[in-house]
Amino acid sequence: MIRPVLRMGDPRLLQKALPVKEFGTPELAELLADMRDTMAHLNGAGLAAPQIGVSLQVVIFGVTSNPRYPGIEPVPETVLINPKLTPLSEEEEEGWEGCLSVPGMRGWVPRFKKLRYTGFDELGKPIKMDVEDFHARVVQHEVDHLNGILYPMRVRDMTKFGFNEELFPGEDLPPED
Repeated sequence: MIRPVLRMGDPRLLQKALPVKEFGTPELAELLADMRDTMAHLNGAGLAAPQIGVSLQVVIFGVTSNPRYPGIEPVPETVLINPKLTPLSEEEEEGWEGCLSVPGMRGWVPRFKKLRYTGFDELGKPIKMDVEDFHARVVQHEVDHLNGILYPMRVRDMTKFGFNEELFPGEDLPPED
């Protein structure tokens, strides 16, 4: 089922999400199905449970061919529950981000270039991945949602945050998360 996505300003997006305690449940499967349907309907690269009003540490992400992400490196479809992120270096990379909870806008956001993420899949099987570049950016963006952080809170230069049509008049939009 496609669910409404909360937008910036909704206080639920600023709360810290709770860890999932039980895996493989019908409730978790239903949540993940709704998240997949919602993300696909909106051509998103990722979605966090808090964005649809569920305060649990659950994110999904993945990008193959997508009209919102022309020329982006593929990111495998992933369910990540109770995630932990560990930067693999201090090197940061800035890039444009958008968000389904901040529609019609983009911001220039710093993120760690390389990181390790750990967590669990929907059945409780451990996940451990070392990633970089766009994959690392997507994971950081989605996990921020679990900590009540929206990407505009990370923008350092407010001249690089605004409405798409103002920032990129007559141009193709840069990729977003």
